[in-house]
Amino acid sequence: MFSFLFRPHFRLVPDGTRFRFMRGRFLGLAVSALLSTASVVLFFHPGLRFGIDFSGGIVMQVKTPGPADFARIRASLDAEHLPEQGVQRFGAADQVLIRLGVQPTAQATDAAVARVRAALAQAVPGAKVMRTDTIGSAVSAQLFRNGILALVISLAMIMAYIWFRFEWQFAIGAVVTLVLDITKTIGFLVLTKFDFDLVMVAAILTVLGYSTNDKVVVYDRVRENLRKYKTMPLRDLIDLSINETLNRTVSTSATVFLAALPLALFGGASISGFAWVMLFGIVVGTSSSIYIAAPILLFLGEHRLRRDMAAPVVAPVRGADKPAVPPAPPPAAPTPESPVAGPAGSRAQRRAKPARR
Repeated sequence: MFSFLFRPHFRLVPDGTRFRFMRGRFLGLAVSALLSTASVVLFFHPGLRFGIDFSGGIVMQVKTPGPADFARIRASLDAEHLPEQGVQRFGAADQVLIRLGVQPTAQATDAAVARVRAALAQAVPGAKVMRTDTIGSAVSAQLFRNGILALVISLAMIMAYIWFRFEWQFAIGAVVTLVLDITKTIGFLVLTKFDFDLVMVAAILTVLGYSTNDKVVVYDRVRENLRKYKTMPLRDLIDLSINETLNRTVSTSATVFLAALPLALFGGASISGFAWVMLFGIVVGTSSSIYIAAPILLFLGEHRLRRDMAAPVVAPVRGADKPAVPPAPPPAAPTPESPVAGPAGSRAQRRAKPARR
């Protein structure tokens, strides 16, 4: 009676799809290579905007009585001869983020903070300093090395896991795809001018984990179908595997995307960057599982993978090292020329019997 409540009433992808994804494998690889190359160029020029975690310095969050007048704030800092590195809006219209360079000593850092407070009190009466963060150059350099090391170790562990669970063709395809995803994310950070800090490293690691899980699902179905359809061409088999997991892939990606979207829109400046990187990573990771990881697997395993997975396994036979004994030939069928022996024997046999004395 209530069975209709337990049945799915809406599916993003209908069952039984037969999309030929591998027809667009060359276009997908070309577009991915173009975007990754452009991202590498953007990494060197103009480059990432490092946050205080990696660049060091002083960051002050200021709340003004009304909408912030950035020109007046910059003029007040110039009058105090403070080498500011940036004055930008931070969330609401009355929130300002002031960045200063690294100071040589702790006393110089305290003096710079005091001068900023005095300049703001004179230029913008009623302004309040909400927080002040200070990181030295040595600490920022160590944090940067640790962040890059975390990304490298994550890629190495992902490759080892996939290589252990699948074959080396799967591992290489997954790691190459993840590297391309990371480069595109770096390009996204350069274009959006989000601060690259420890929060962004955590966002990239989260994207790597999600993208890896998506690729493992597709690869696992490919491996199952390799054993199930031993004569199907690898290109058709990969298309079949992607179609069989397409509804799960799209549904999971849509769920995570909708969960991260409110954080990007209403989460505030402290978490919106993390959420936007997550949204970008979901789109890139889902598309790369189909148009990057699968074509790489096709190119690497079109001959070797099919031969390895389809080769029958023959169990060793006990005593196989001993020479085989040929079976006895079957008895010849009787012919009309050779009379059939009856109960008393043939006529020739009766003649051949010695006479009884």
